[in-house]
Amino acid sequence: MAHIIVVGNEKGGAGKSTVSMHVATALARMGHRVGCLDLDLRQKSLGSYIRNRVSYMEREGLALPTPLYSDLPEIDQSSIGPNDNIYDHRLSMAVAALEPECDFILVDCPGSHTRLSQVAHSLADTLITPLNDSFVDFDLLAHTDHEGQNITGPSVYSEMVWNARQLRAQAGLPPIDWVVLRNRLGAQQMINKEKMERVLEKLAKRIGFRTAPGFNERVIFRELFPRGLTLLDLRDLGVSQLNISNVAARRELRELIKALNLPNVTPNF
Repeated sequence: MAHIIVVGNEKGGAGKSTVSMHVATALARMGHRVGCLDLDLRQKSLGSYIRNRVSYMEREGLALPTPLYSDLPEIDQSSIGPNDNIYDHRLSMAVAALEPECDFILVDCPGSHTRLSQVAHSLADTLITPLNDSFVDFDLLAHTDHEGQNITGPSVYSEMVWNARQLRAQAGLPPIDWVVLRNRLGAQQMINKEKMERVLEKLAKRIGFRTAPGFNERVIFRELFPRGLTLLDLRDLGVSQLNISNVAARRELRELIKALNLPNVTPNF
């Protein structure tokens, strides 16, 4: 069976699609068969990225390792039961279609609470939650006191993950490996950063997730999007020398893939 990776966070701007693009493409470049679903049915940033990649390869005569992208199938409501949710069927059909062809299926969720996102979380073998390094974003996971020192209660998103874990347990499935990625970490050891580290450690033990370093803010990510490329593709385009920022971004991606601890995956870049 394919290993399902869900990238979820109910707050926009945390870097979900950037993480999805790079993880999916990195796995494809390592020789794994990767399928992708984009559950943000309006924006579809991940879908646009992969379409950009295919179009660029066709125009330039390139053959780069590329994830397989699939839109959710359309279903006639009359073809299912009156009490069935049409989105449940659309998602399950999309996963079932990709599964025989893929080692990994990556699902990029929208930055809001939707039925599709809720169901996708219950399918996750690995859940990646990108989080900007601020208490504004931390509020997605849990609420704290005024000093940012003590956790006062879980968030609705953490409760949704808890419910997803319960559904998997009832179905006899392995538990979700939940990885919280700390994006946009500051270079300096500022007081806010130290507070975030302490409170994340407390929360990780309390609700059961791992933390891993994510991506810093880099212009190259935005520059490569129209061509559907990542830093791992640059040498195939004849770029032999990467600048310092690009080398650092490549290292961040390698460390991220290692931290995910996905089955049969060893970063070779």
